[in-house]
Amino acid sequence: MTQTTTRSWETKRTDETRLVERVLKDAAFERVDAYRYNAASIRVRVIDERFEGMPTERRDAMVEPYLEKLPERTQGDIMNLFTFAPSELQRTPTAHREFLLNVEFEEPSPSIL
Repeated sequence: MTQTTTRSWETKRTDETRLVERVLKDAAFERVDAYRYNAASIRVRVIDERFEGMPTERRDAMVEPYLEKLPERTQGDIMNLFTFAPSELQRTPTAHREFLLNVEFEEPSPSIL
């Protein structure tokens, strides 16, 4: 018997967050995940090899033009944009900050809303 476990953030996906994922995947980003954290906030994670060695500001600048194609309400609800190179998701001292941000994405802390 096979048993699969759904990660908690995956249960928070909505049609709106699937649209976010689709728009960014169509823009050729390697991996995109999005979920609604609470009534006022969407979290988006983009993982792409092109981000390797690049500062956060440049990564965000690569993603933001595609987010601007989303409905205005959806854009306004995106409160967290996490951009990672695949290597940053490995638990190493040089990527500790990125590792912790990814942990918060994967296992969201309770929302006060």
